[in-house]
Amino acid sequence: MRATQALMSSTPETHVPDSQDIPVVPPAAGVDDRSSTSLLGKQVIFLEDSEEVYDWLANVNDEVIERCDVSVDEFHRRRKKEGEGGGAVRSIYSEDEFLFVYRKKEGGSRNMENEDWHYSSALTSVNVASRDKKTTGPKPRQPFHIPTIPRPQDEYKIMVNNSNQPFEHVRLRRSEDESRYIHPLEELSVYDFVDRNIRDVEPDKLPPLETTPFKLVEEVKDLKELTVKLENVDEFAVDLEHNRYRSFQGTTCLMQISTRSEDYVVDTLKLWVHIGPHLREVFEDPSKKKASRVLQLGRNSLEYLLHHFCGVTAKKEYQNADWRLRPLPDEMLRYAREDTHYLLHIYDLMRTNLLSAPAASESGVDLLLEVYNRSYDICMQLYEKRLLTDTSYLHIYGLGEADFNLQQLAVVAGLCDWRDVVARTEDESIGYILPNKALLEIARQMPVIAGKLQRLVRSKHPYVERNIGTVLNIIKSSIQNVAAFESALEQLKKGLLERASDKNEEVIADVSESLRTMGAPTRVQNAYAETIGK
Repeated sequence: MRATQALMSSTPETHVPDSQDIPVVPPAAGVDDRSSTSLLGKQVIFLEDSEEVYDWLANVNDEVIERCDVSVDEFHRRRKKEGEGGGAVRSIYSEDEFLFVYRKKEGGSRNMENEDWHYSSALTSVNVASRDKKTTGPKPRQPFHIPTIPRPQDEYKIMVNNSNQPFEHVRLRRSEDESRYIHPLEELSVYDFVDRNIRDVEPDKLPPLETTPFKLVEEVKDLKELTVKLENVDEFAVDLEHNRYRSFQGTTCLMQISTRSEDYVVDTLKLWVHIGPHLREVFEDPSKKKASRVLQLGRNSLEYLLHHFCGVTAKKEYQNADWRLRPLPDEMLRYAREDTHYLLHIYDLMRTNLLSAPAASESGVDLLLEVYNRSYDICMQLYEKRLLTDTSYLHIYGLGEADFNLQQLAVVAGLCDWRDVVARTEDESIGYILPNKALLEIARQMPVIAGKLQRLVRSKHPYVERNIGTVLNIIKSSIQNVAAFESALEQLKKGLLERASDKNEEVIADVSESLRTMGAPTRVQNAYAETIGK
């Protein structure tokens, strides 16, 4: 109740006069428009359709309630987390903290620990958990998207070709029939890369991160120096940090490179146009080997390799961080360095293990050669741009289980096409323009008036809100043109039945294996297996 009173007390009462309130004064005929302009900064368009009015009011009400729910949940979550962590929990009653929780903090970013708090009696029933400086504990995961970061393609004038045409590998030759590009490695065999004269090589000692020279490469002169260093080493480790949420084809934000003696982090955003000319040649000879799957170490991930070979526990909070952030904090730079700093040491140990392992694998080939074969296959891959086809919408995650009718499926196809066009034009990801979950929900409800569509997007998808009229027209026209989707609907249903059948077979196999390991099945177990089989 107090929260409601606080919201009401913080909202100024404003009355926009209607023309019916002043009918006796002829000069005041347009006062309603002028008043709305002066009060709100723009002319208000009053809705005439009662259903649209209701939808608009319901949308505003839902938005306010949702913000309250999110903020209250965040209050409880913070308080519980601090309590469990053993940290001091102090009560702070502040409307500013309420706004901060919902990411609507006024006046820009503030330091909560150094803030001179102004308490409000309106929220005295809410206890806000605040982190004690002395409290230590796991850091929260970093956000994968920071809305305030300028887009790199705008900040650094990065030009891309998002046309719905195959990617052009301008430096590669085409085949005689012009059907494909010829990879440079096609002229070489995997045996050209296998090095078996390494049995007596002692792996290098694990280099401490703190004592290893490090260079953040942000200038062209530093990039040139790095190129010279790489030209004079036999191997180096490399990794990339990527962001695919705010661009259509994704953006490489960082390149980490480590030699036996030095670590480098290259700012690929600042040096975008210089990376290819300077580093292209040293990258033509692949040097990074992957063998974790062959050694059956459990998980094919750097996190596992670091722990298994180096005893290093990788930090997870920056795993999906927004690497577009500039300048990069020291913690993120350290995380980026760790991705490549230990790789050459891991490579040495894995190579030694491969040579000492029995020369037997599932394919009957010695393990070292199998690793080189797999690495060769990976290196032979060429980048391909995602293209929109007539059936692209059928591959949307969750569509097969949505159980849509013809009209809904037609709306999915229409929205998928619109989303792709906007994403290519604006250089945004399709997930940012309209996520699959939201797209399927719009198709399920098929709104044909603005109010209902606005309630579905709830101010979360700006490109949909900017193009409300266009999206509504797509929905309406799709509903009227469903004949072309009959075969697609049958295909979806058939695929769903096949997946269900495969899943049942997997369950039966798992149960049979469990019963076999447990011994002779009982009558109840037999009946259970028969029931699943049906």
